[in-house]
Amino acid sequence: MRFGRLTLLWKIWLSTSVALTALFAVTGSVLQRAAFETTARNLEGEVKAGFQAYDSLWKARAEMLASLASVLSSMPNVRAAFGTGDPATIRDTTGELWSRIAYEVRESAILLVTDPRGKLIAALGSAPAEMVGGDWPVVREAAAGFPNQASGFLLRHGELFQTVITPVYVDSPRGPALINVLVTGYVVNHLVAARLKELTGGSDFLFLTPGRVVASTLNERATAVLARKLEGGATADLTSDGVAEYMPQVRDLIDVRGRPVGKLCIVRSFEGVRQSTAELRRNVVLIWLGAVVAGLALTYLLARRIVEPVKSLDRAAAEVARQNYDHRVPVRGQDELSRLAATFNSMCASLTSAREELIRQERISTIGRLASSIVHDLRHPLAAIYGGAEMMVDTELAAPQMKRLAMNIYNSSRRIQEMLQDLLNVTRGRTGLMEMCGMREVVLGATESLAGEADSRGVEIDVEIPEELEVPLERARMERVFQNLVHNALEVMPEGGAIHIAVREAADHVVVSVEDTGPGISREIRQRLFQPFVSYGKKNGLGLGLALSRQTVLDHGGDIWVESEEGHGARFLIRLPRSPRGAGLPPVEAAIGR
Repeated sequence: MRFGRLTLLWKIWLSTSVALTALFAVTGSVLQRAAFETTARNLEGEVKAGFQAYDSLWKARAEMLASLASVLSSMPNVRAAFGTGDPATIRDTTGELWSRIAYEVRESAILLVTDPRGKLIAALGSAPAEMVGGDWPVVREAAAGFPNQASGFLLRHGELFQTVITPVYVDSPRGPALINVLVTGYVVNHLVAARLKELTGGSDFLFLTPGRVVASTLNERATAVLARKLEGGATADLTSDGVAEYMPQVRDLIDVRGRPVGKLCIVRSFEGVRQSTAELRRNVVLIWLGAVVAGLALTYLLARRIVEPVKSLDRAAAEVARQNYDHRVPVRGQDELSRLAATFNSMCASLTSAREELIRQERISTIGRLASSIVHDLRHPLAAIYGGAEMMVDTELAAPQMKRLAMNIYNSSRRIQEMLQDLLNVTRGRTGLMEMCGMREVVLGATESLAGEADSRGVEIDVEIPEELEVPLERARMERVFQNLVHNALEVMPEGGAIHIAVREAADHVVVSVEDTGPGISREIRQRLFQPFVSYGKKNGLGLGLALSRQTVLDHGGDIWVESEEGHGARFLIRLPRSPRGAGLPPVEAAIGR
């Protein structure tokens, strides 16, 4: 259905519904995007906050380890035990002190005693012996910074440690002498990662060393995918494991020499964001649907109230088009449509008044025109009667002359009678009886009465119609039709010319043409030529002749029209049926032969 064919109510309603739908869709999209971006920023902030919490926690652990090592190294009995160089004495002394340390520290930390070359002397803590046994090269690497403590991550036997290395010095005649080294630290494992996740607000931790995942709080699938991507150098803002997306923050794990030995990745899952966004989308859609339904209902009600006065005006305009000027539009309110309705009612009242006045004036004018036209049409036969009667009264005439004058008076009287009867028949819609008539005889009968006038004007009348052509006609009425056409042609050619009357035959009709060499008829007059009281190029008459002639032709089941160009003469064409069955049919607008 085309939009232009819809009613005004539907146009307003559909336009508003589309606008509301588009507005809420754009608003929901913008709101959803803003919520997603805000959540993403918050998530990124949480990851960074997780790193900060990790740094604080890891620093606190390192400081605790450094403090523990410093306290142990400064205790006299420890220094005395270390001074003996006896491994058993060192293990017994450090073991006794280790048992006095807080339980939570002792459960998660390790304490190693080595000689200055890194050879293990004693090992205490939760780490298995295979992890801590043997030589510790990290002690020799940290020796360059002694007597200061050194800290960093250490990769040993595939395991990751966070360590603090503390040298133990004793006084000697040559000055402070390095006798032993304390290595304190933590084993980085899944328990440590889970503890970090708990203490940092739910961020997931992933500790990686080359070719191995040391510890992770993620599931196995996510751990494997993220580890592979991080080892490949992926640093995108979002990383997917094929099911969920994560926002990672990556940091290198540095040893005591400042070299990276692995990576720490803190990630936050986007699943929560996705769920929040999905919930927000559902809420937006529900709100949007509710708002659209409410908006459409309200718009429909408002549109109906707006359109109802327009419908009333439309119905009133249709009534006025049917010339019912008494119809009035209800006026409600003071808005623009109400003022328009009041103006429309005033217009109808003015039209009613003007129409009544126009009808009154037209009636008076019609009566005057009709009287003038009748007087004009009756003038010629009355003049013939008056002249003949005068000659018969004032002059002694011979019998043949008397008979001739009597015949003229009779013919003129008969013509007046027929004209009055035709006028009465037209006004009452009556028609006479038809008979088969010779078309040439009918045309010649019309032209003979005008032969004298044609001679006086120098106009030649040529009739080209076969003798044998017969058509069903009302003879007298059709004679007056041709007589009227010829008479009109004579009046527009005072300086002479020619009138040619011919016929064109078809199977079921004939077309008679009456063509003159006069000045022609303008386009404006041609469109109204067969209307009453319309004339062109005539000194006398008010234009009833062609109107009555057309009615006569229509009563015969035919039609009449004119073809003319101004300055090139006029040609009237009359189409008549060849059989009585065709008579009385309605006229056609585009007759054959036009």
